[in-house]
Amino acid sequence: MKNIEALRNKRDDIINCDVKDSTGLNDFQKTKNELPIMIPKVGIERFRIPLNFEHADGTLMSHDTEASMFVLIEGHKTGANMSRFCNILQEQSSTDPINHDFFKTILRRYRTELRDYEDEPLIPEAYLKLKFNYPVKQPSLKSGNWGWQYYECEWEGIEGRDGKPLMQLTLKYEYSSTCPCSLSMAKQYEEEYRAGKTTEGSGIASAHSQRSIATVTVTYSPDSDVTIEKLIELLRVALPTETQSLVKRIDEQAFAILNGDNPMFVEHASRRISHVLNDVEEFLDWEAKVDHVESLHSHNAVAYIRKEKKA
Repeated sequence: MKNIEALRNKRDDIINCDVKDSTGLNDFQKTKNELPIMIPKVGIERFRIPLNFEHADGTLMSHDTEASMFVLIEGHKTGANMSRFCNILQEQSSTDPINHDFFKTILRRYRTELRDYEDEPLIPEAYLKLKFNYPVKQPSLKSGNWGWQYYECEWEGIEGRDGKPLMQLTLKYEYSSTCPCSLSMAKQYEEEYRAGKTTEGSGIASAHSQRSIATVTVTYSPDSDVTIEKLIELLRVALPTETQSLVKRIDEQAFAILNGDNPMFVEHASRRISHVLNDVEEFLDWEAKVDHVESLHSHNAVAYIRKEKKA
């Protein structure tokens, strides 16, 4: 009976809400919270929206985007106004391109405009993450052609109590990795065949190689000159065997030569990334997962690596 009575009281509290919105409807979100427990992140994920991104060359391109938006909810608050996340993002993106300044503006608006009342302190923390595919023109290796290379990206901005935003950029970079061991054994076999030491096969052996993926996350200040294109260029230095978007025969041959010049285990690839990224002062932190989707095995070879910490 006590449980039934408690439910009735709860129903009455909801129906007879003392707090009203501007239209006169009950605003239960602003009522007193019964369990004073802080929630680090409350908000929305998978909000789809077309956004105009500012590319490094100054051009604007619209990309289909999934937005995740959060704020920290303190223990005395019941919840966040979910629709306000969407309204702010849509309003700001209708006039502004997506760049570092956009993130700074949105994060401060979330901390300010998701408050219940204007005389309250700013919300302690706000987050905005955008997930999208980012196209970049990629020249063919030799033929003079070009194609669009797409990069899966997640771009996140965070602003805390100190009011200093921080950015994180995650990018997936696809490349080809030729196994050094397999390459060595293939060349050894070809030499032995030519020398008459074996009659097995046709005298031609192919080293196994595979499409590989480096998922790299860098952390930096929005006041730095870090761009998606800059991170791509750094990874092209570390791993020059990037998969190609458009090739003619002459490009395909050049790609085979490039792979022969850059045989690598997953360990080699992860250390190449570290060697390049550790020299970038703008990167406050970085981490990477390197995944070789083996063509020889049914399993993958994987390495995790992160920024070297100076003593």
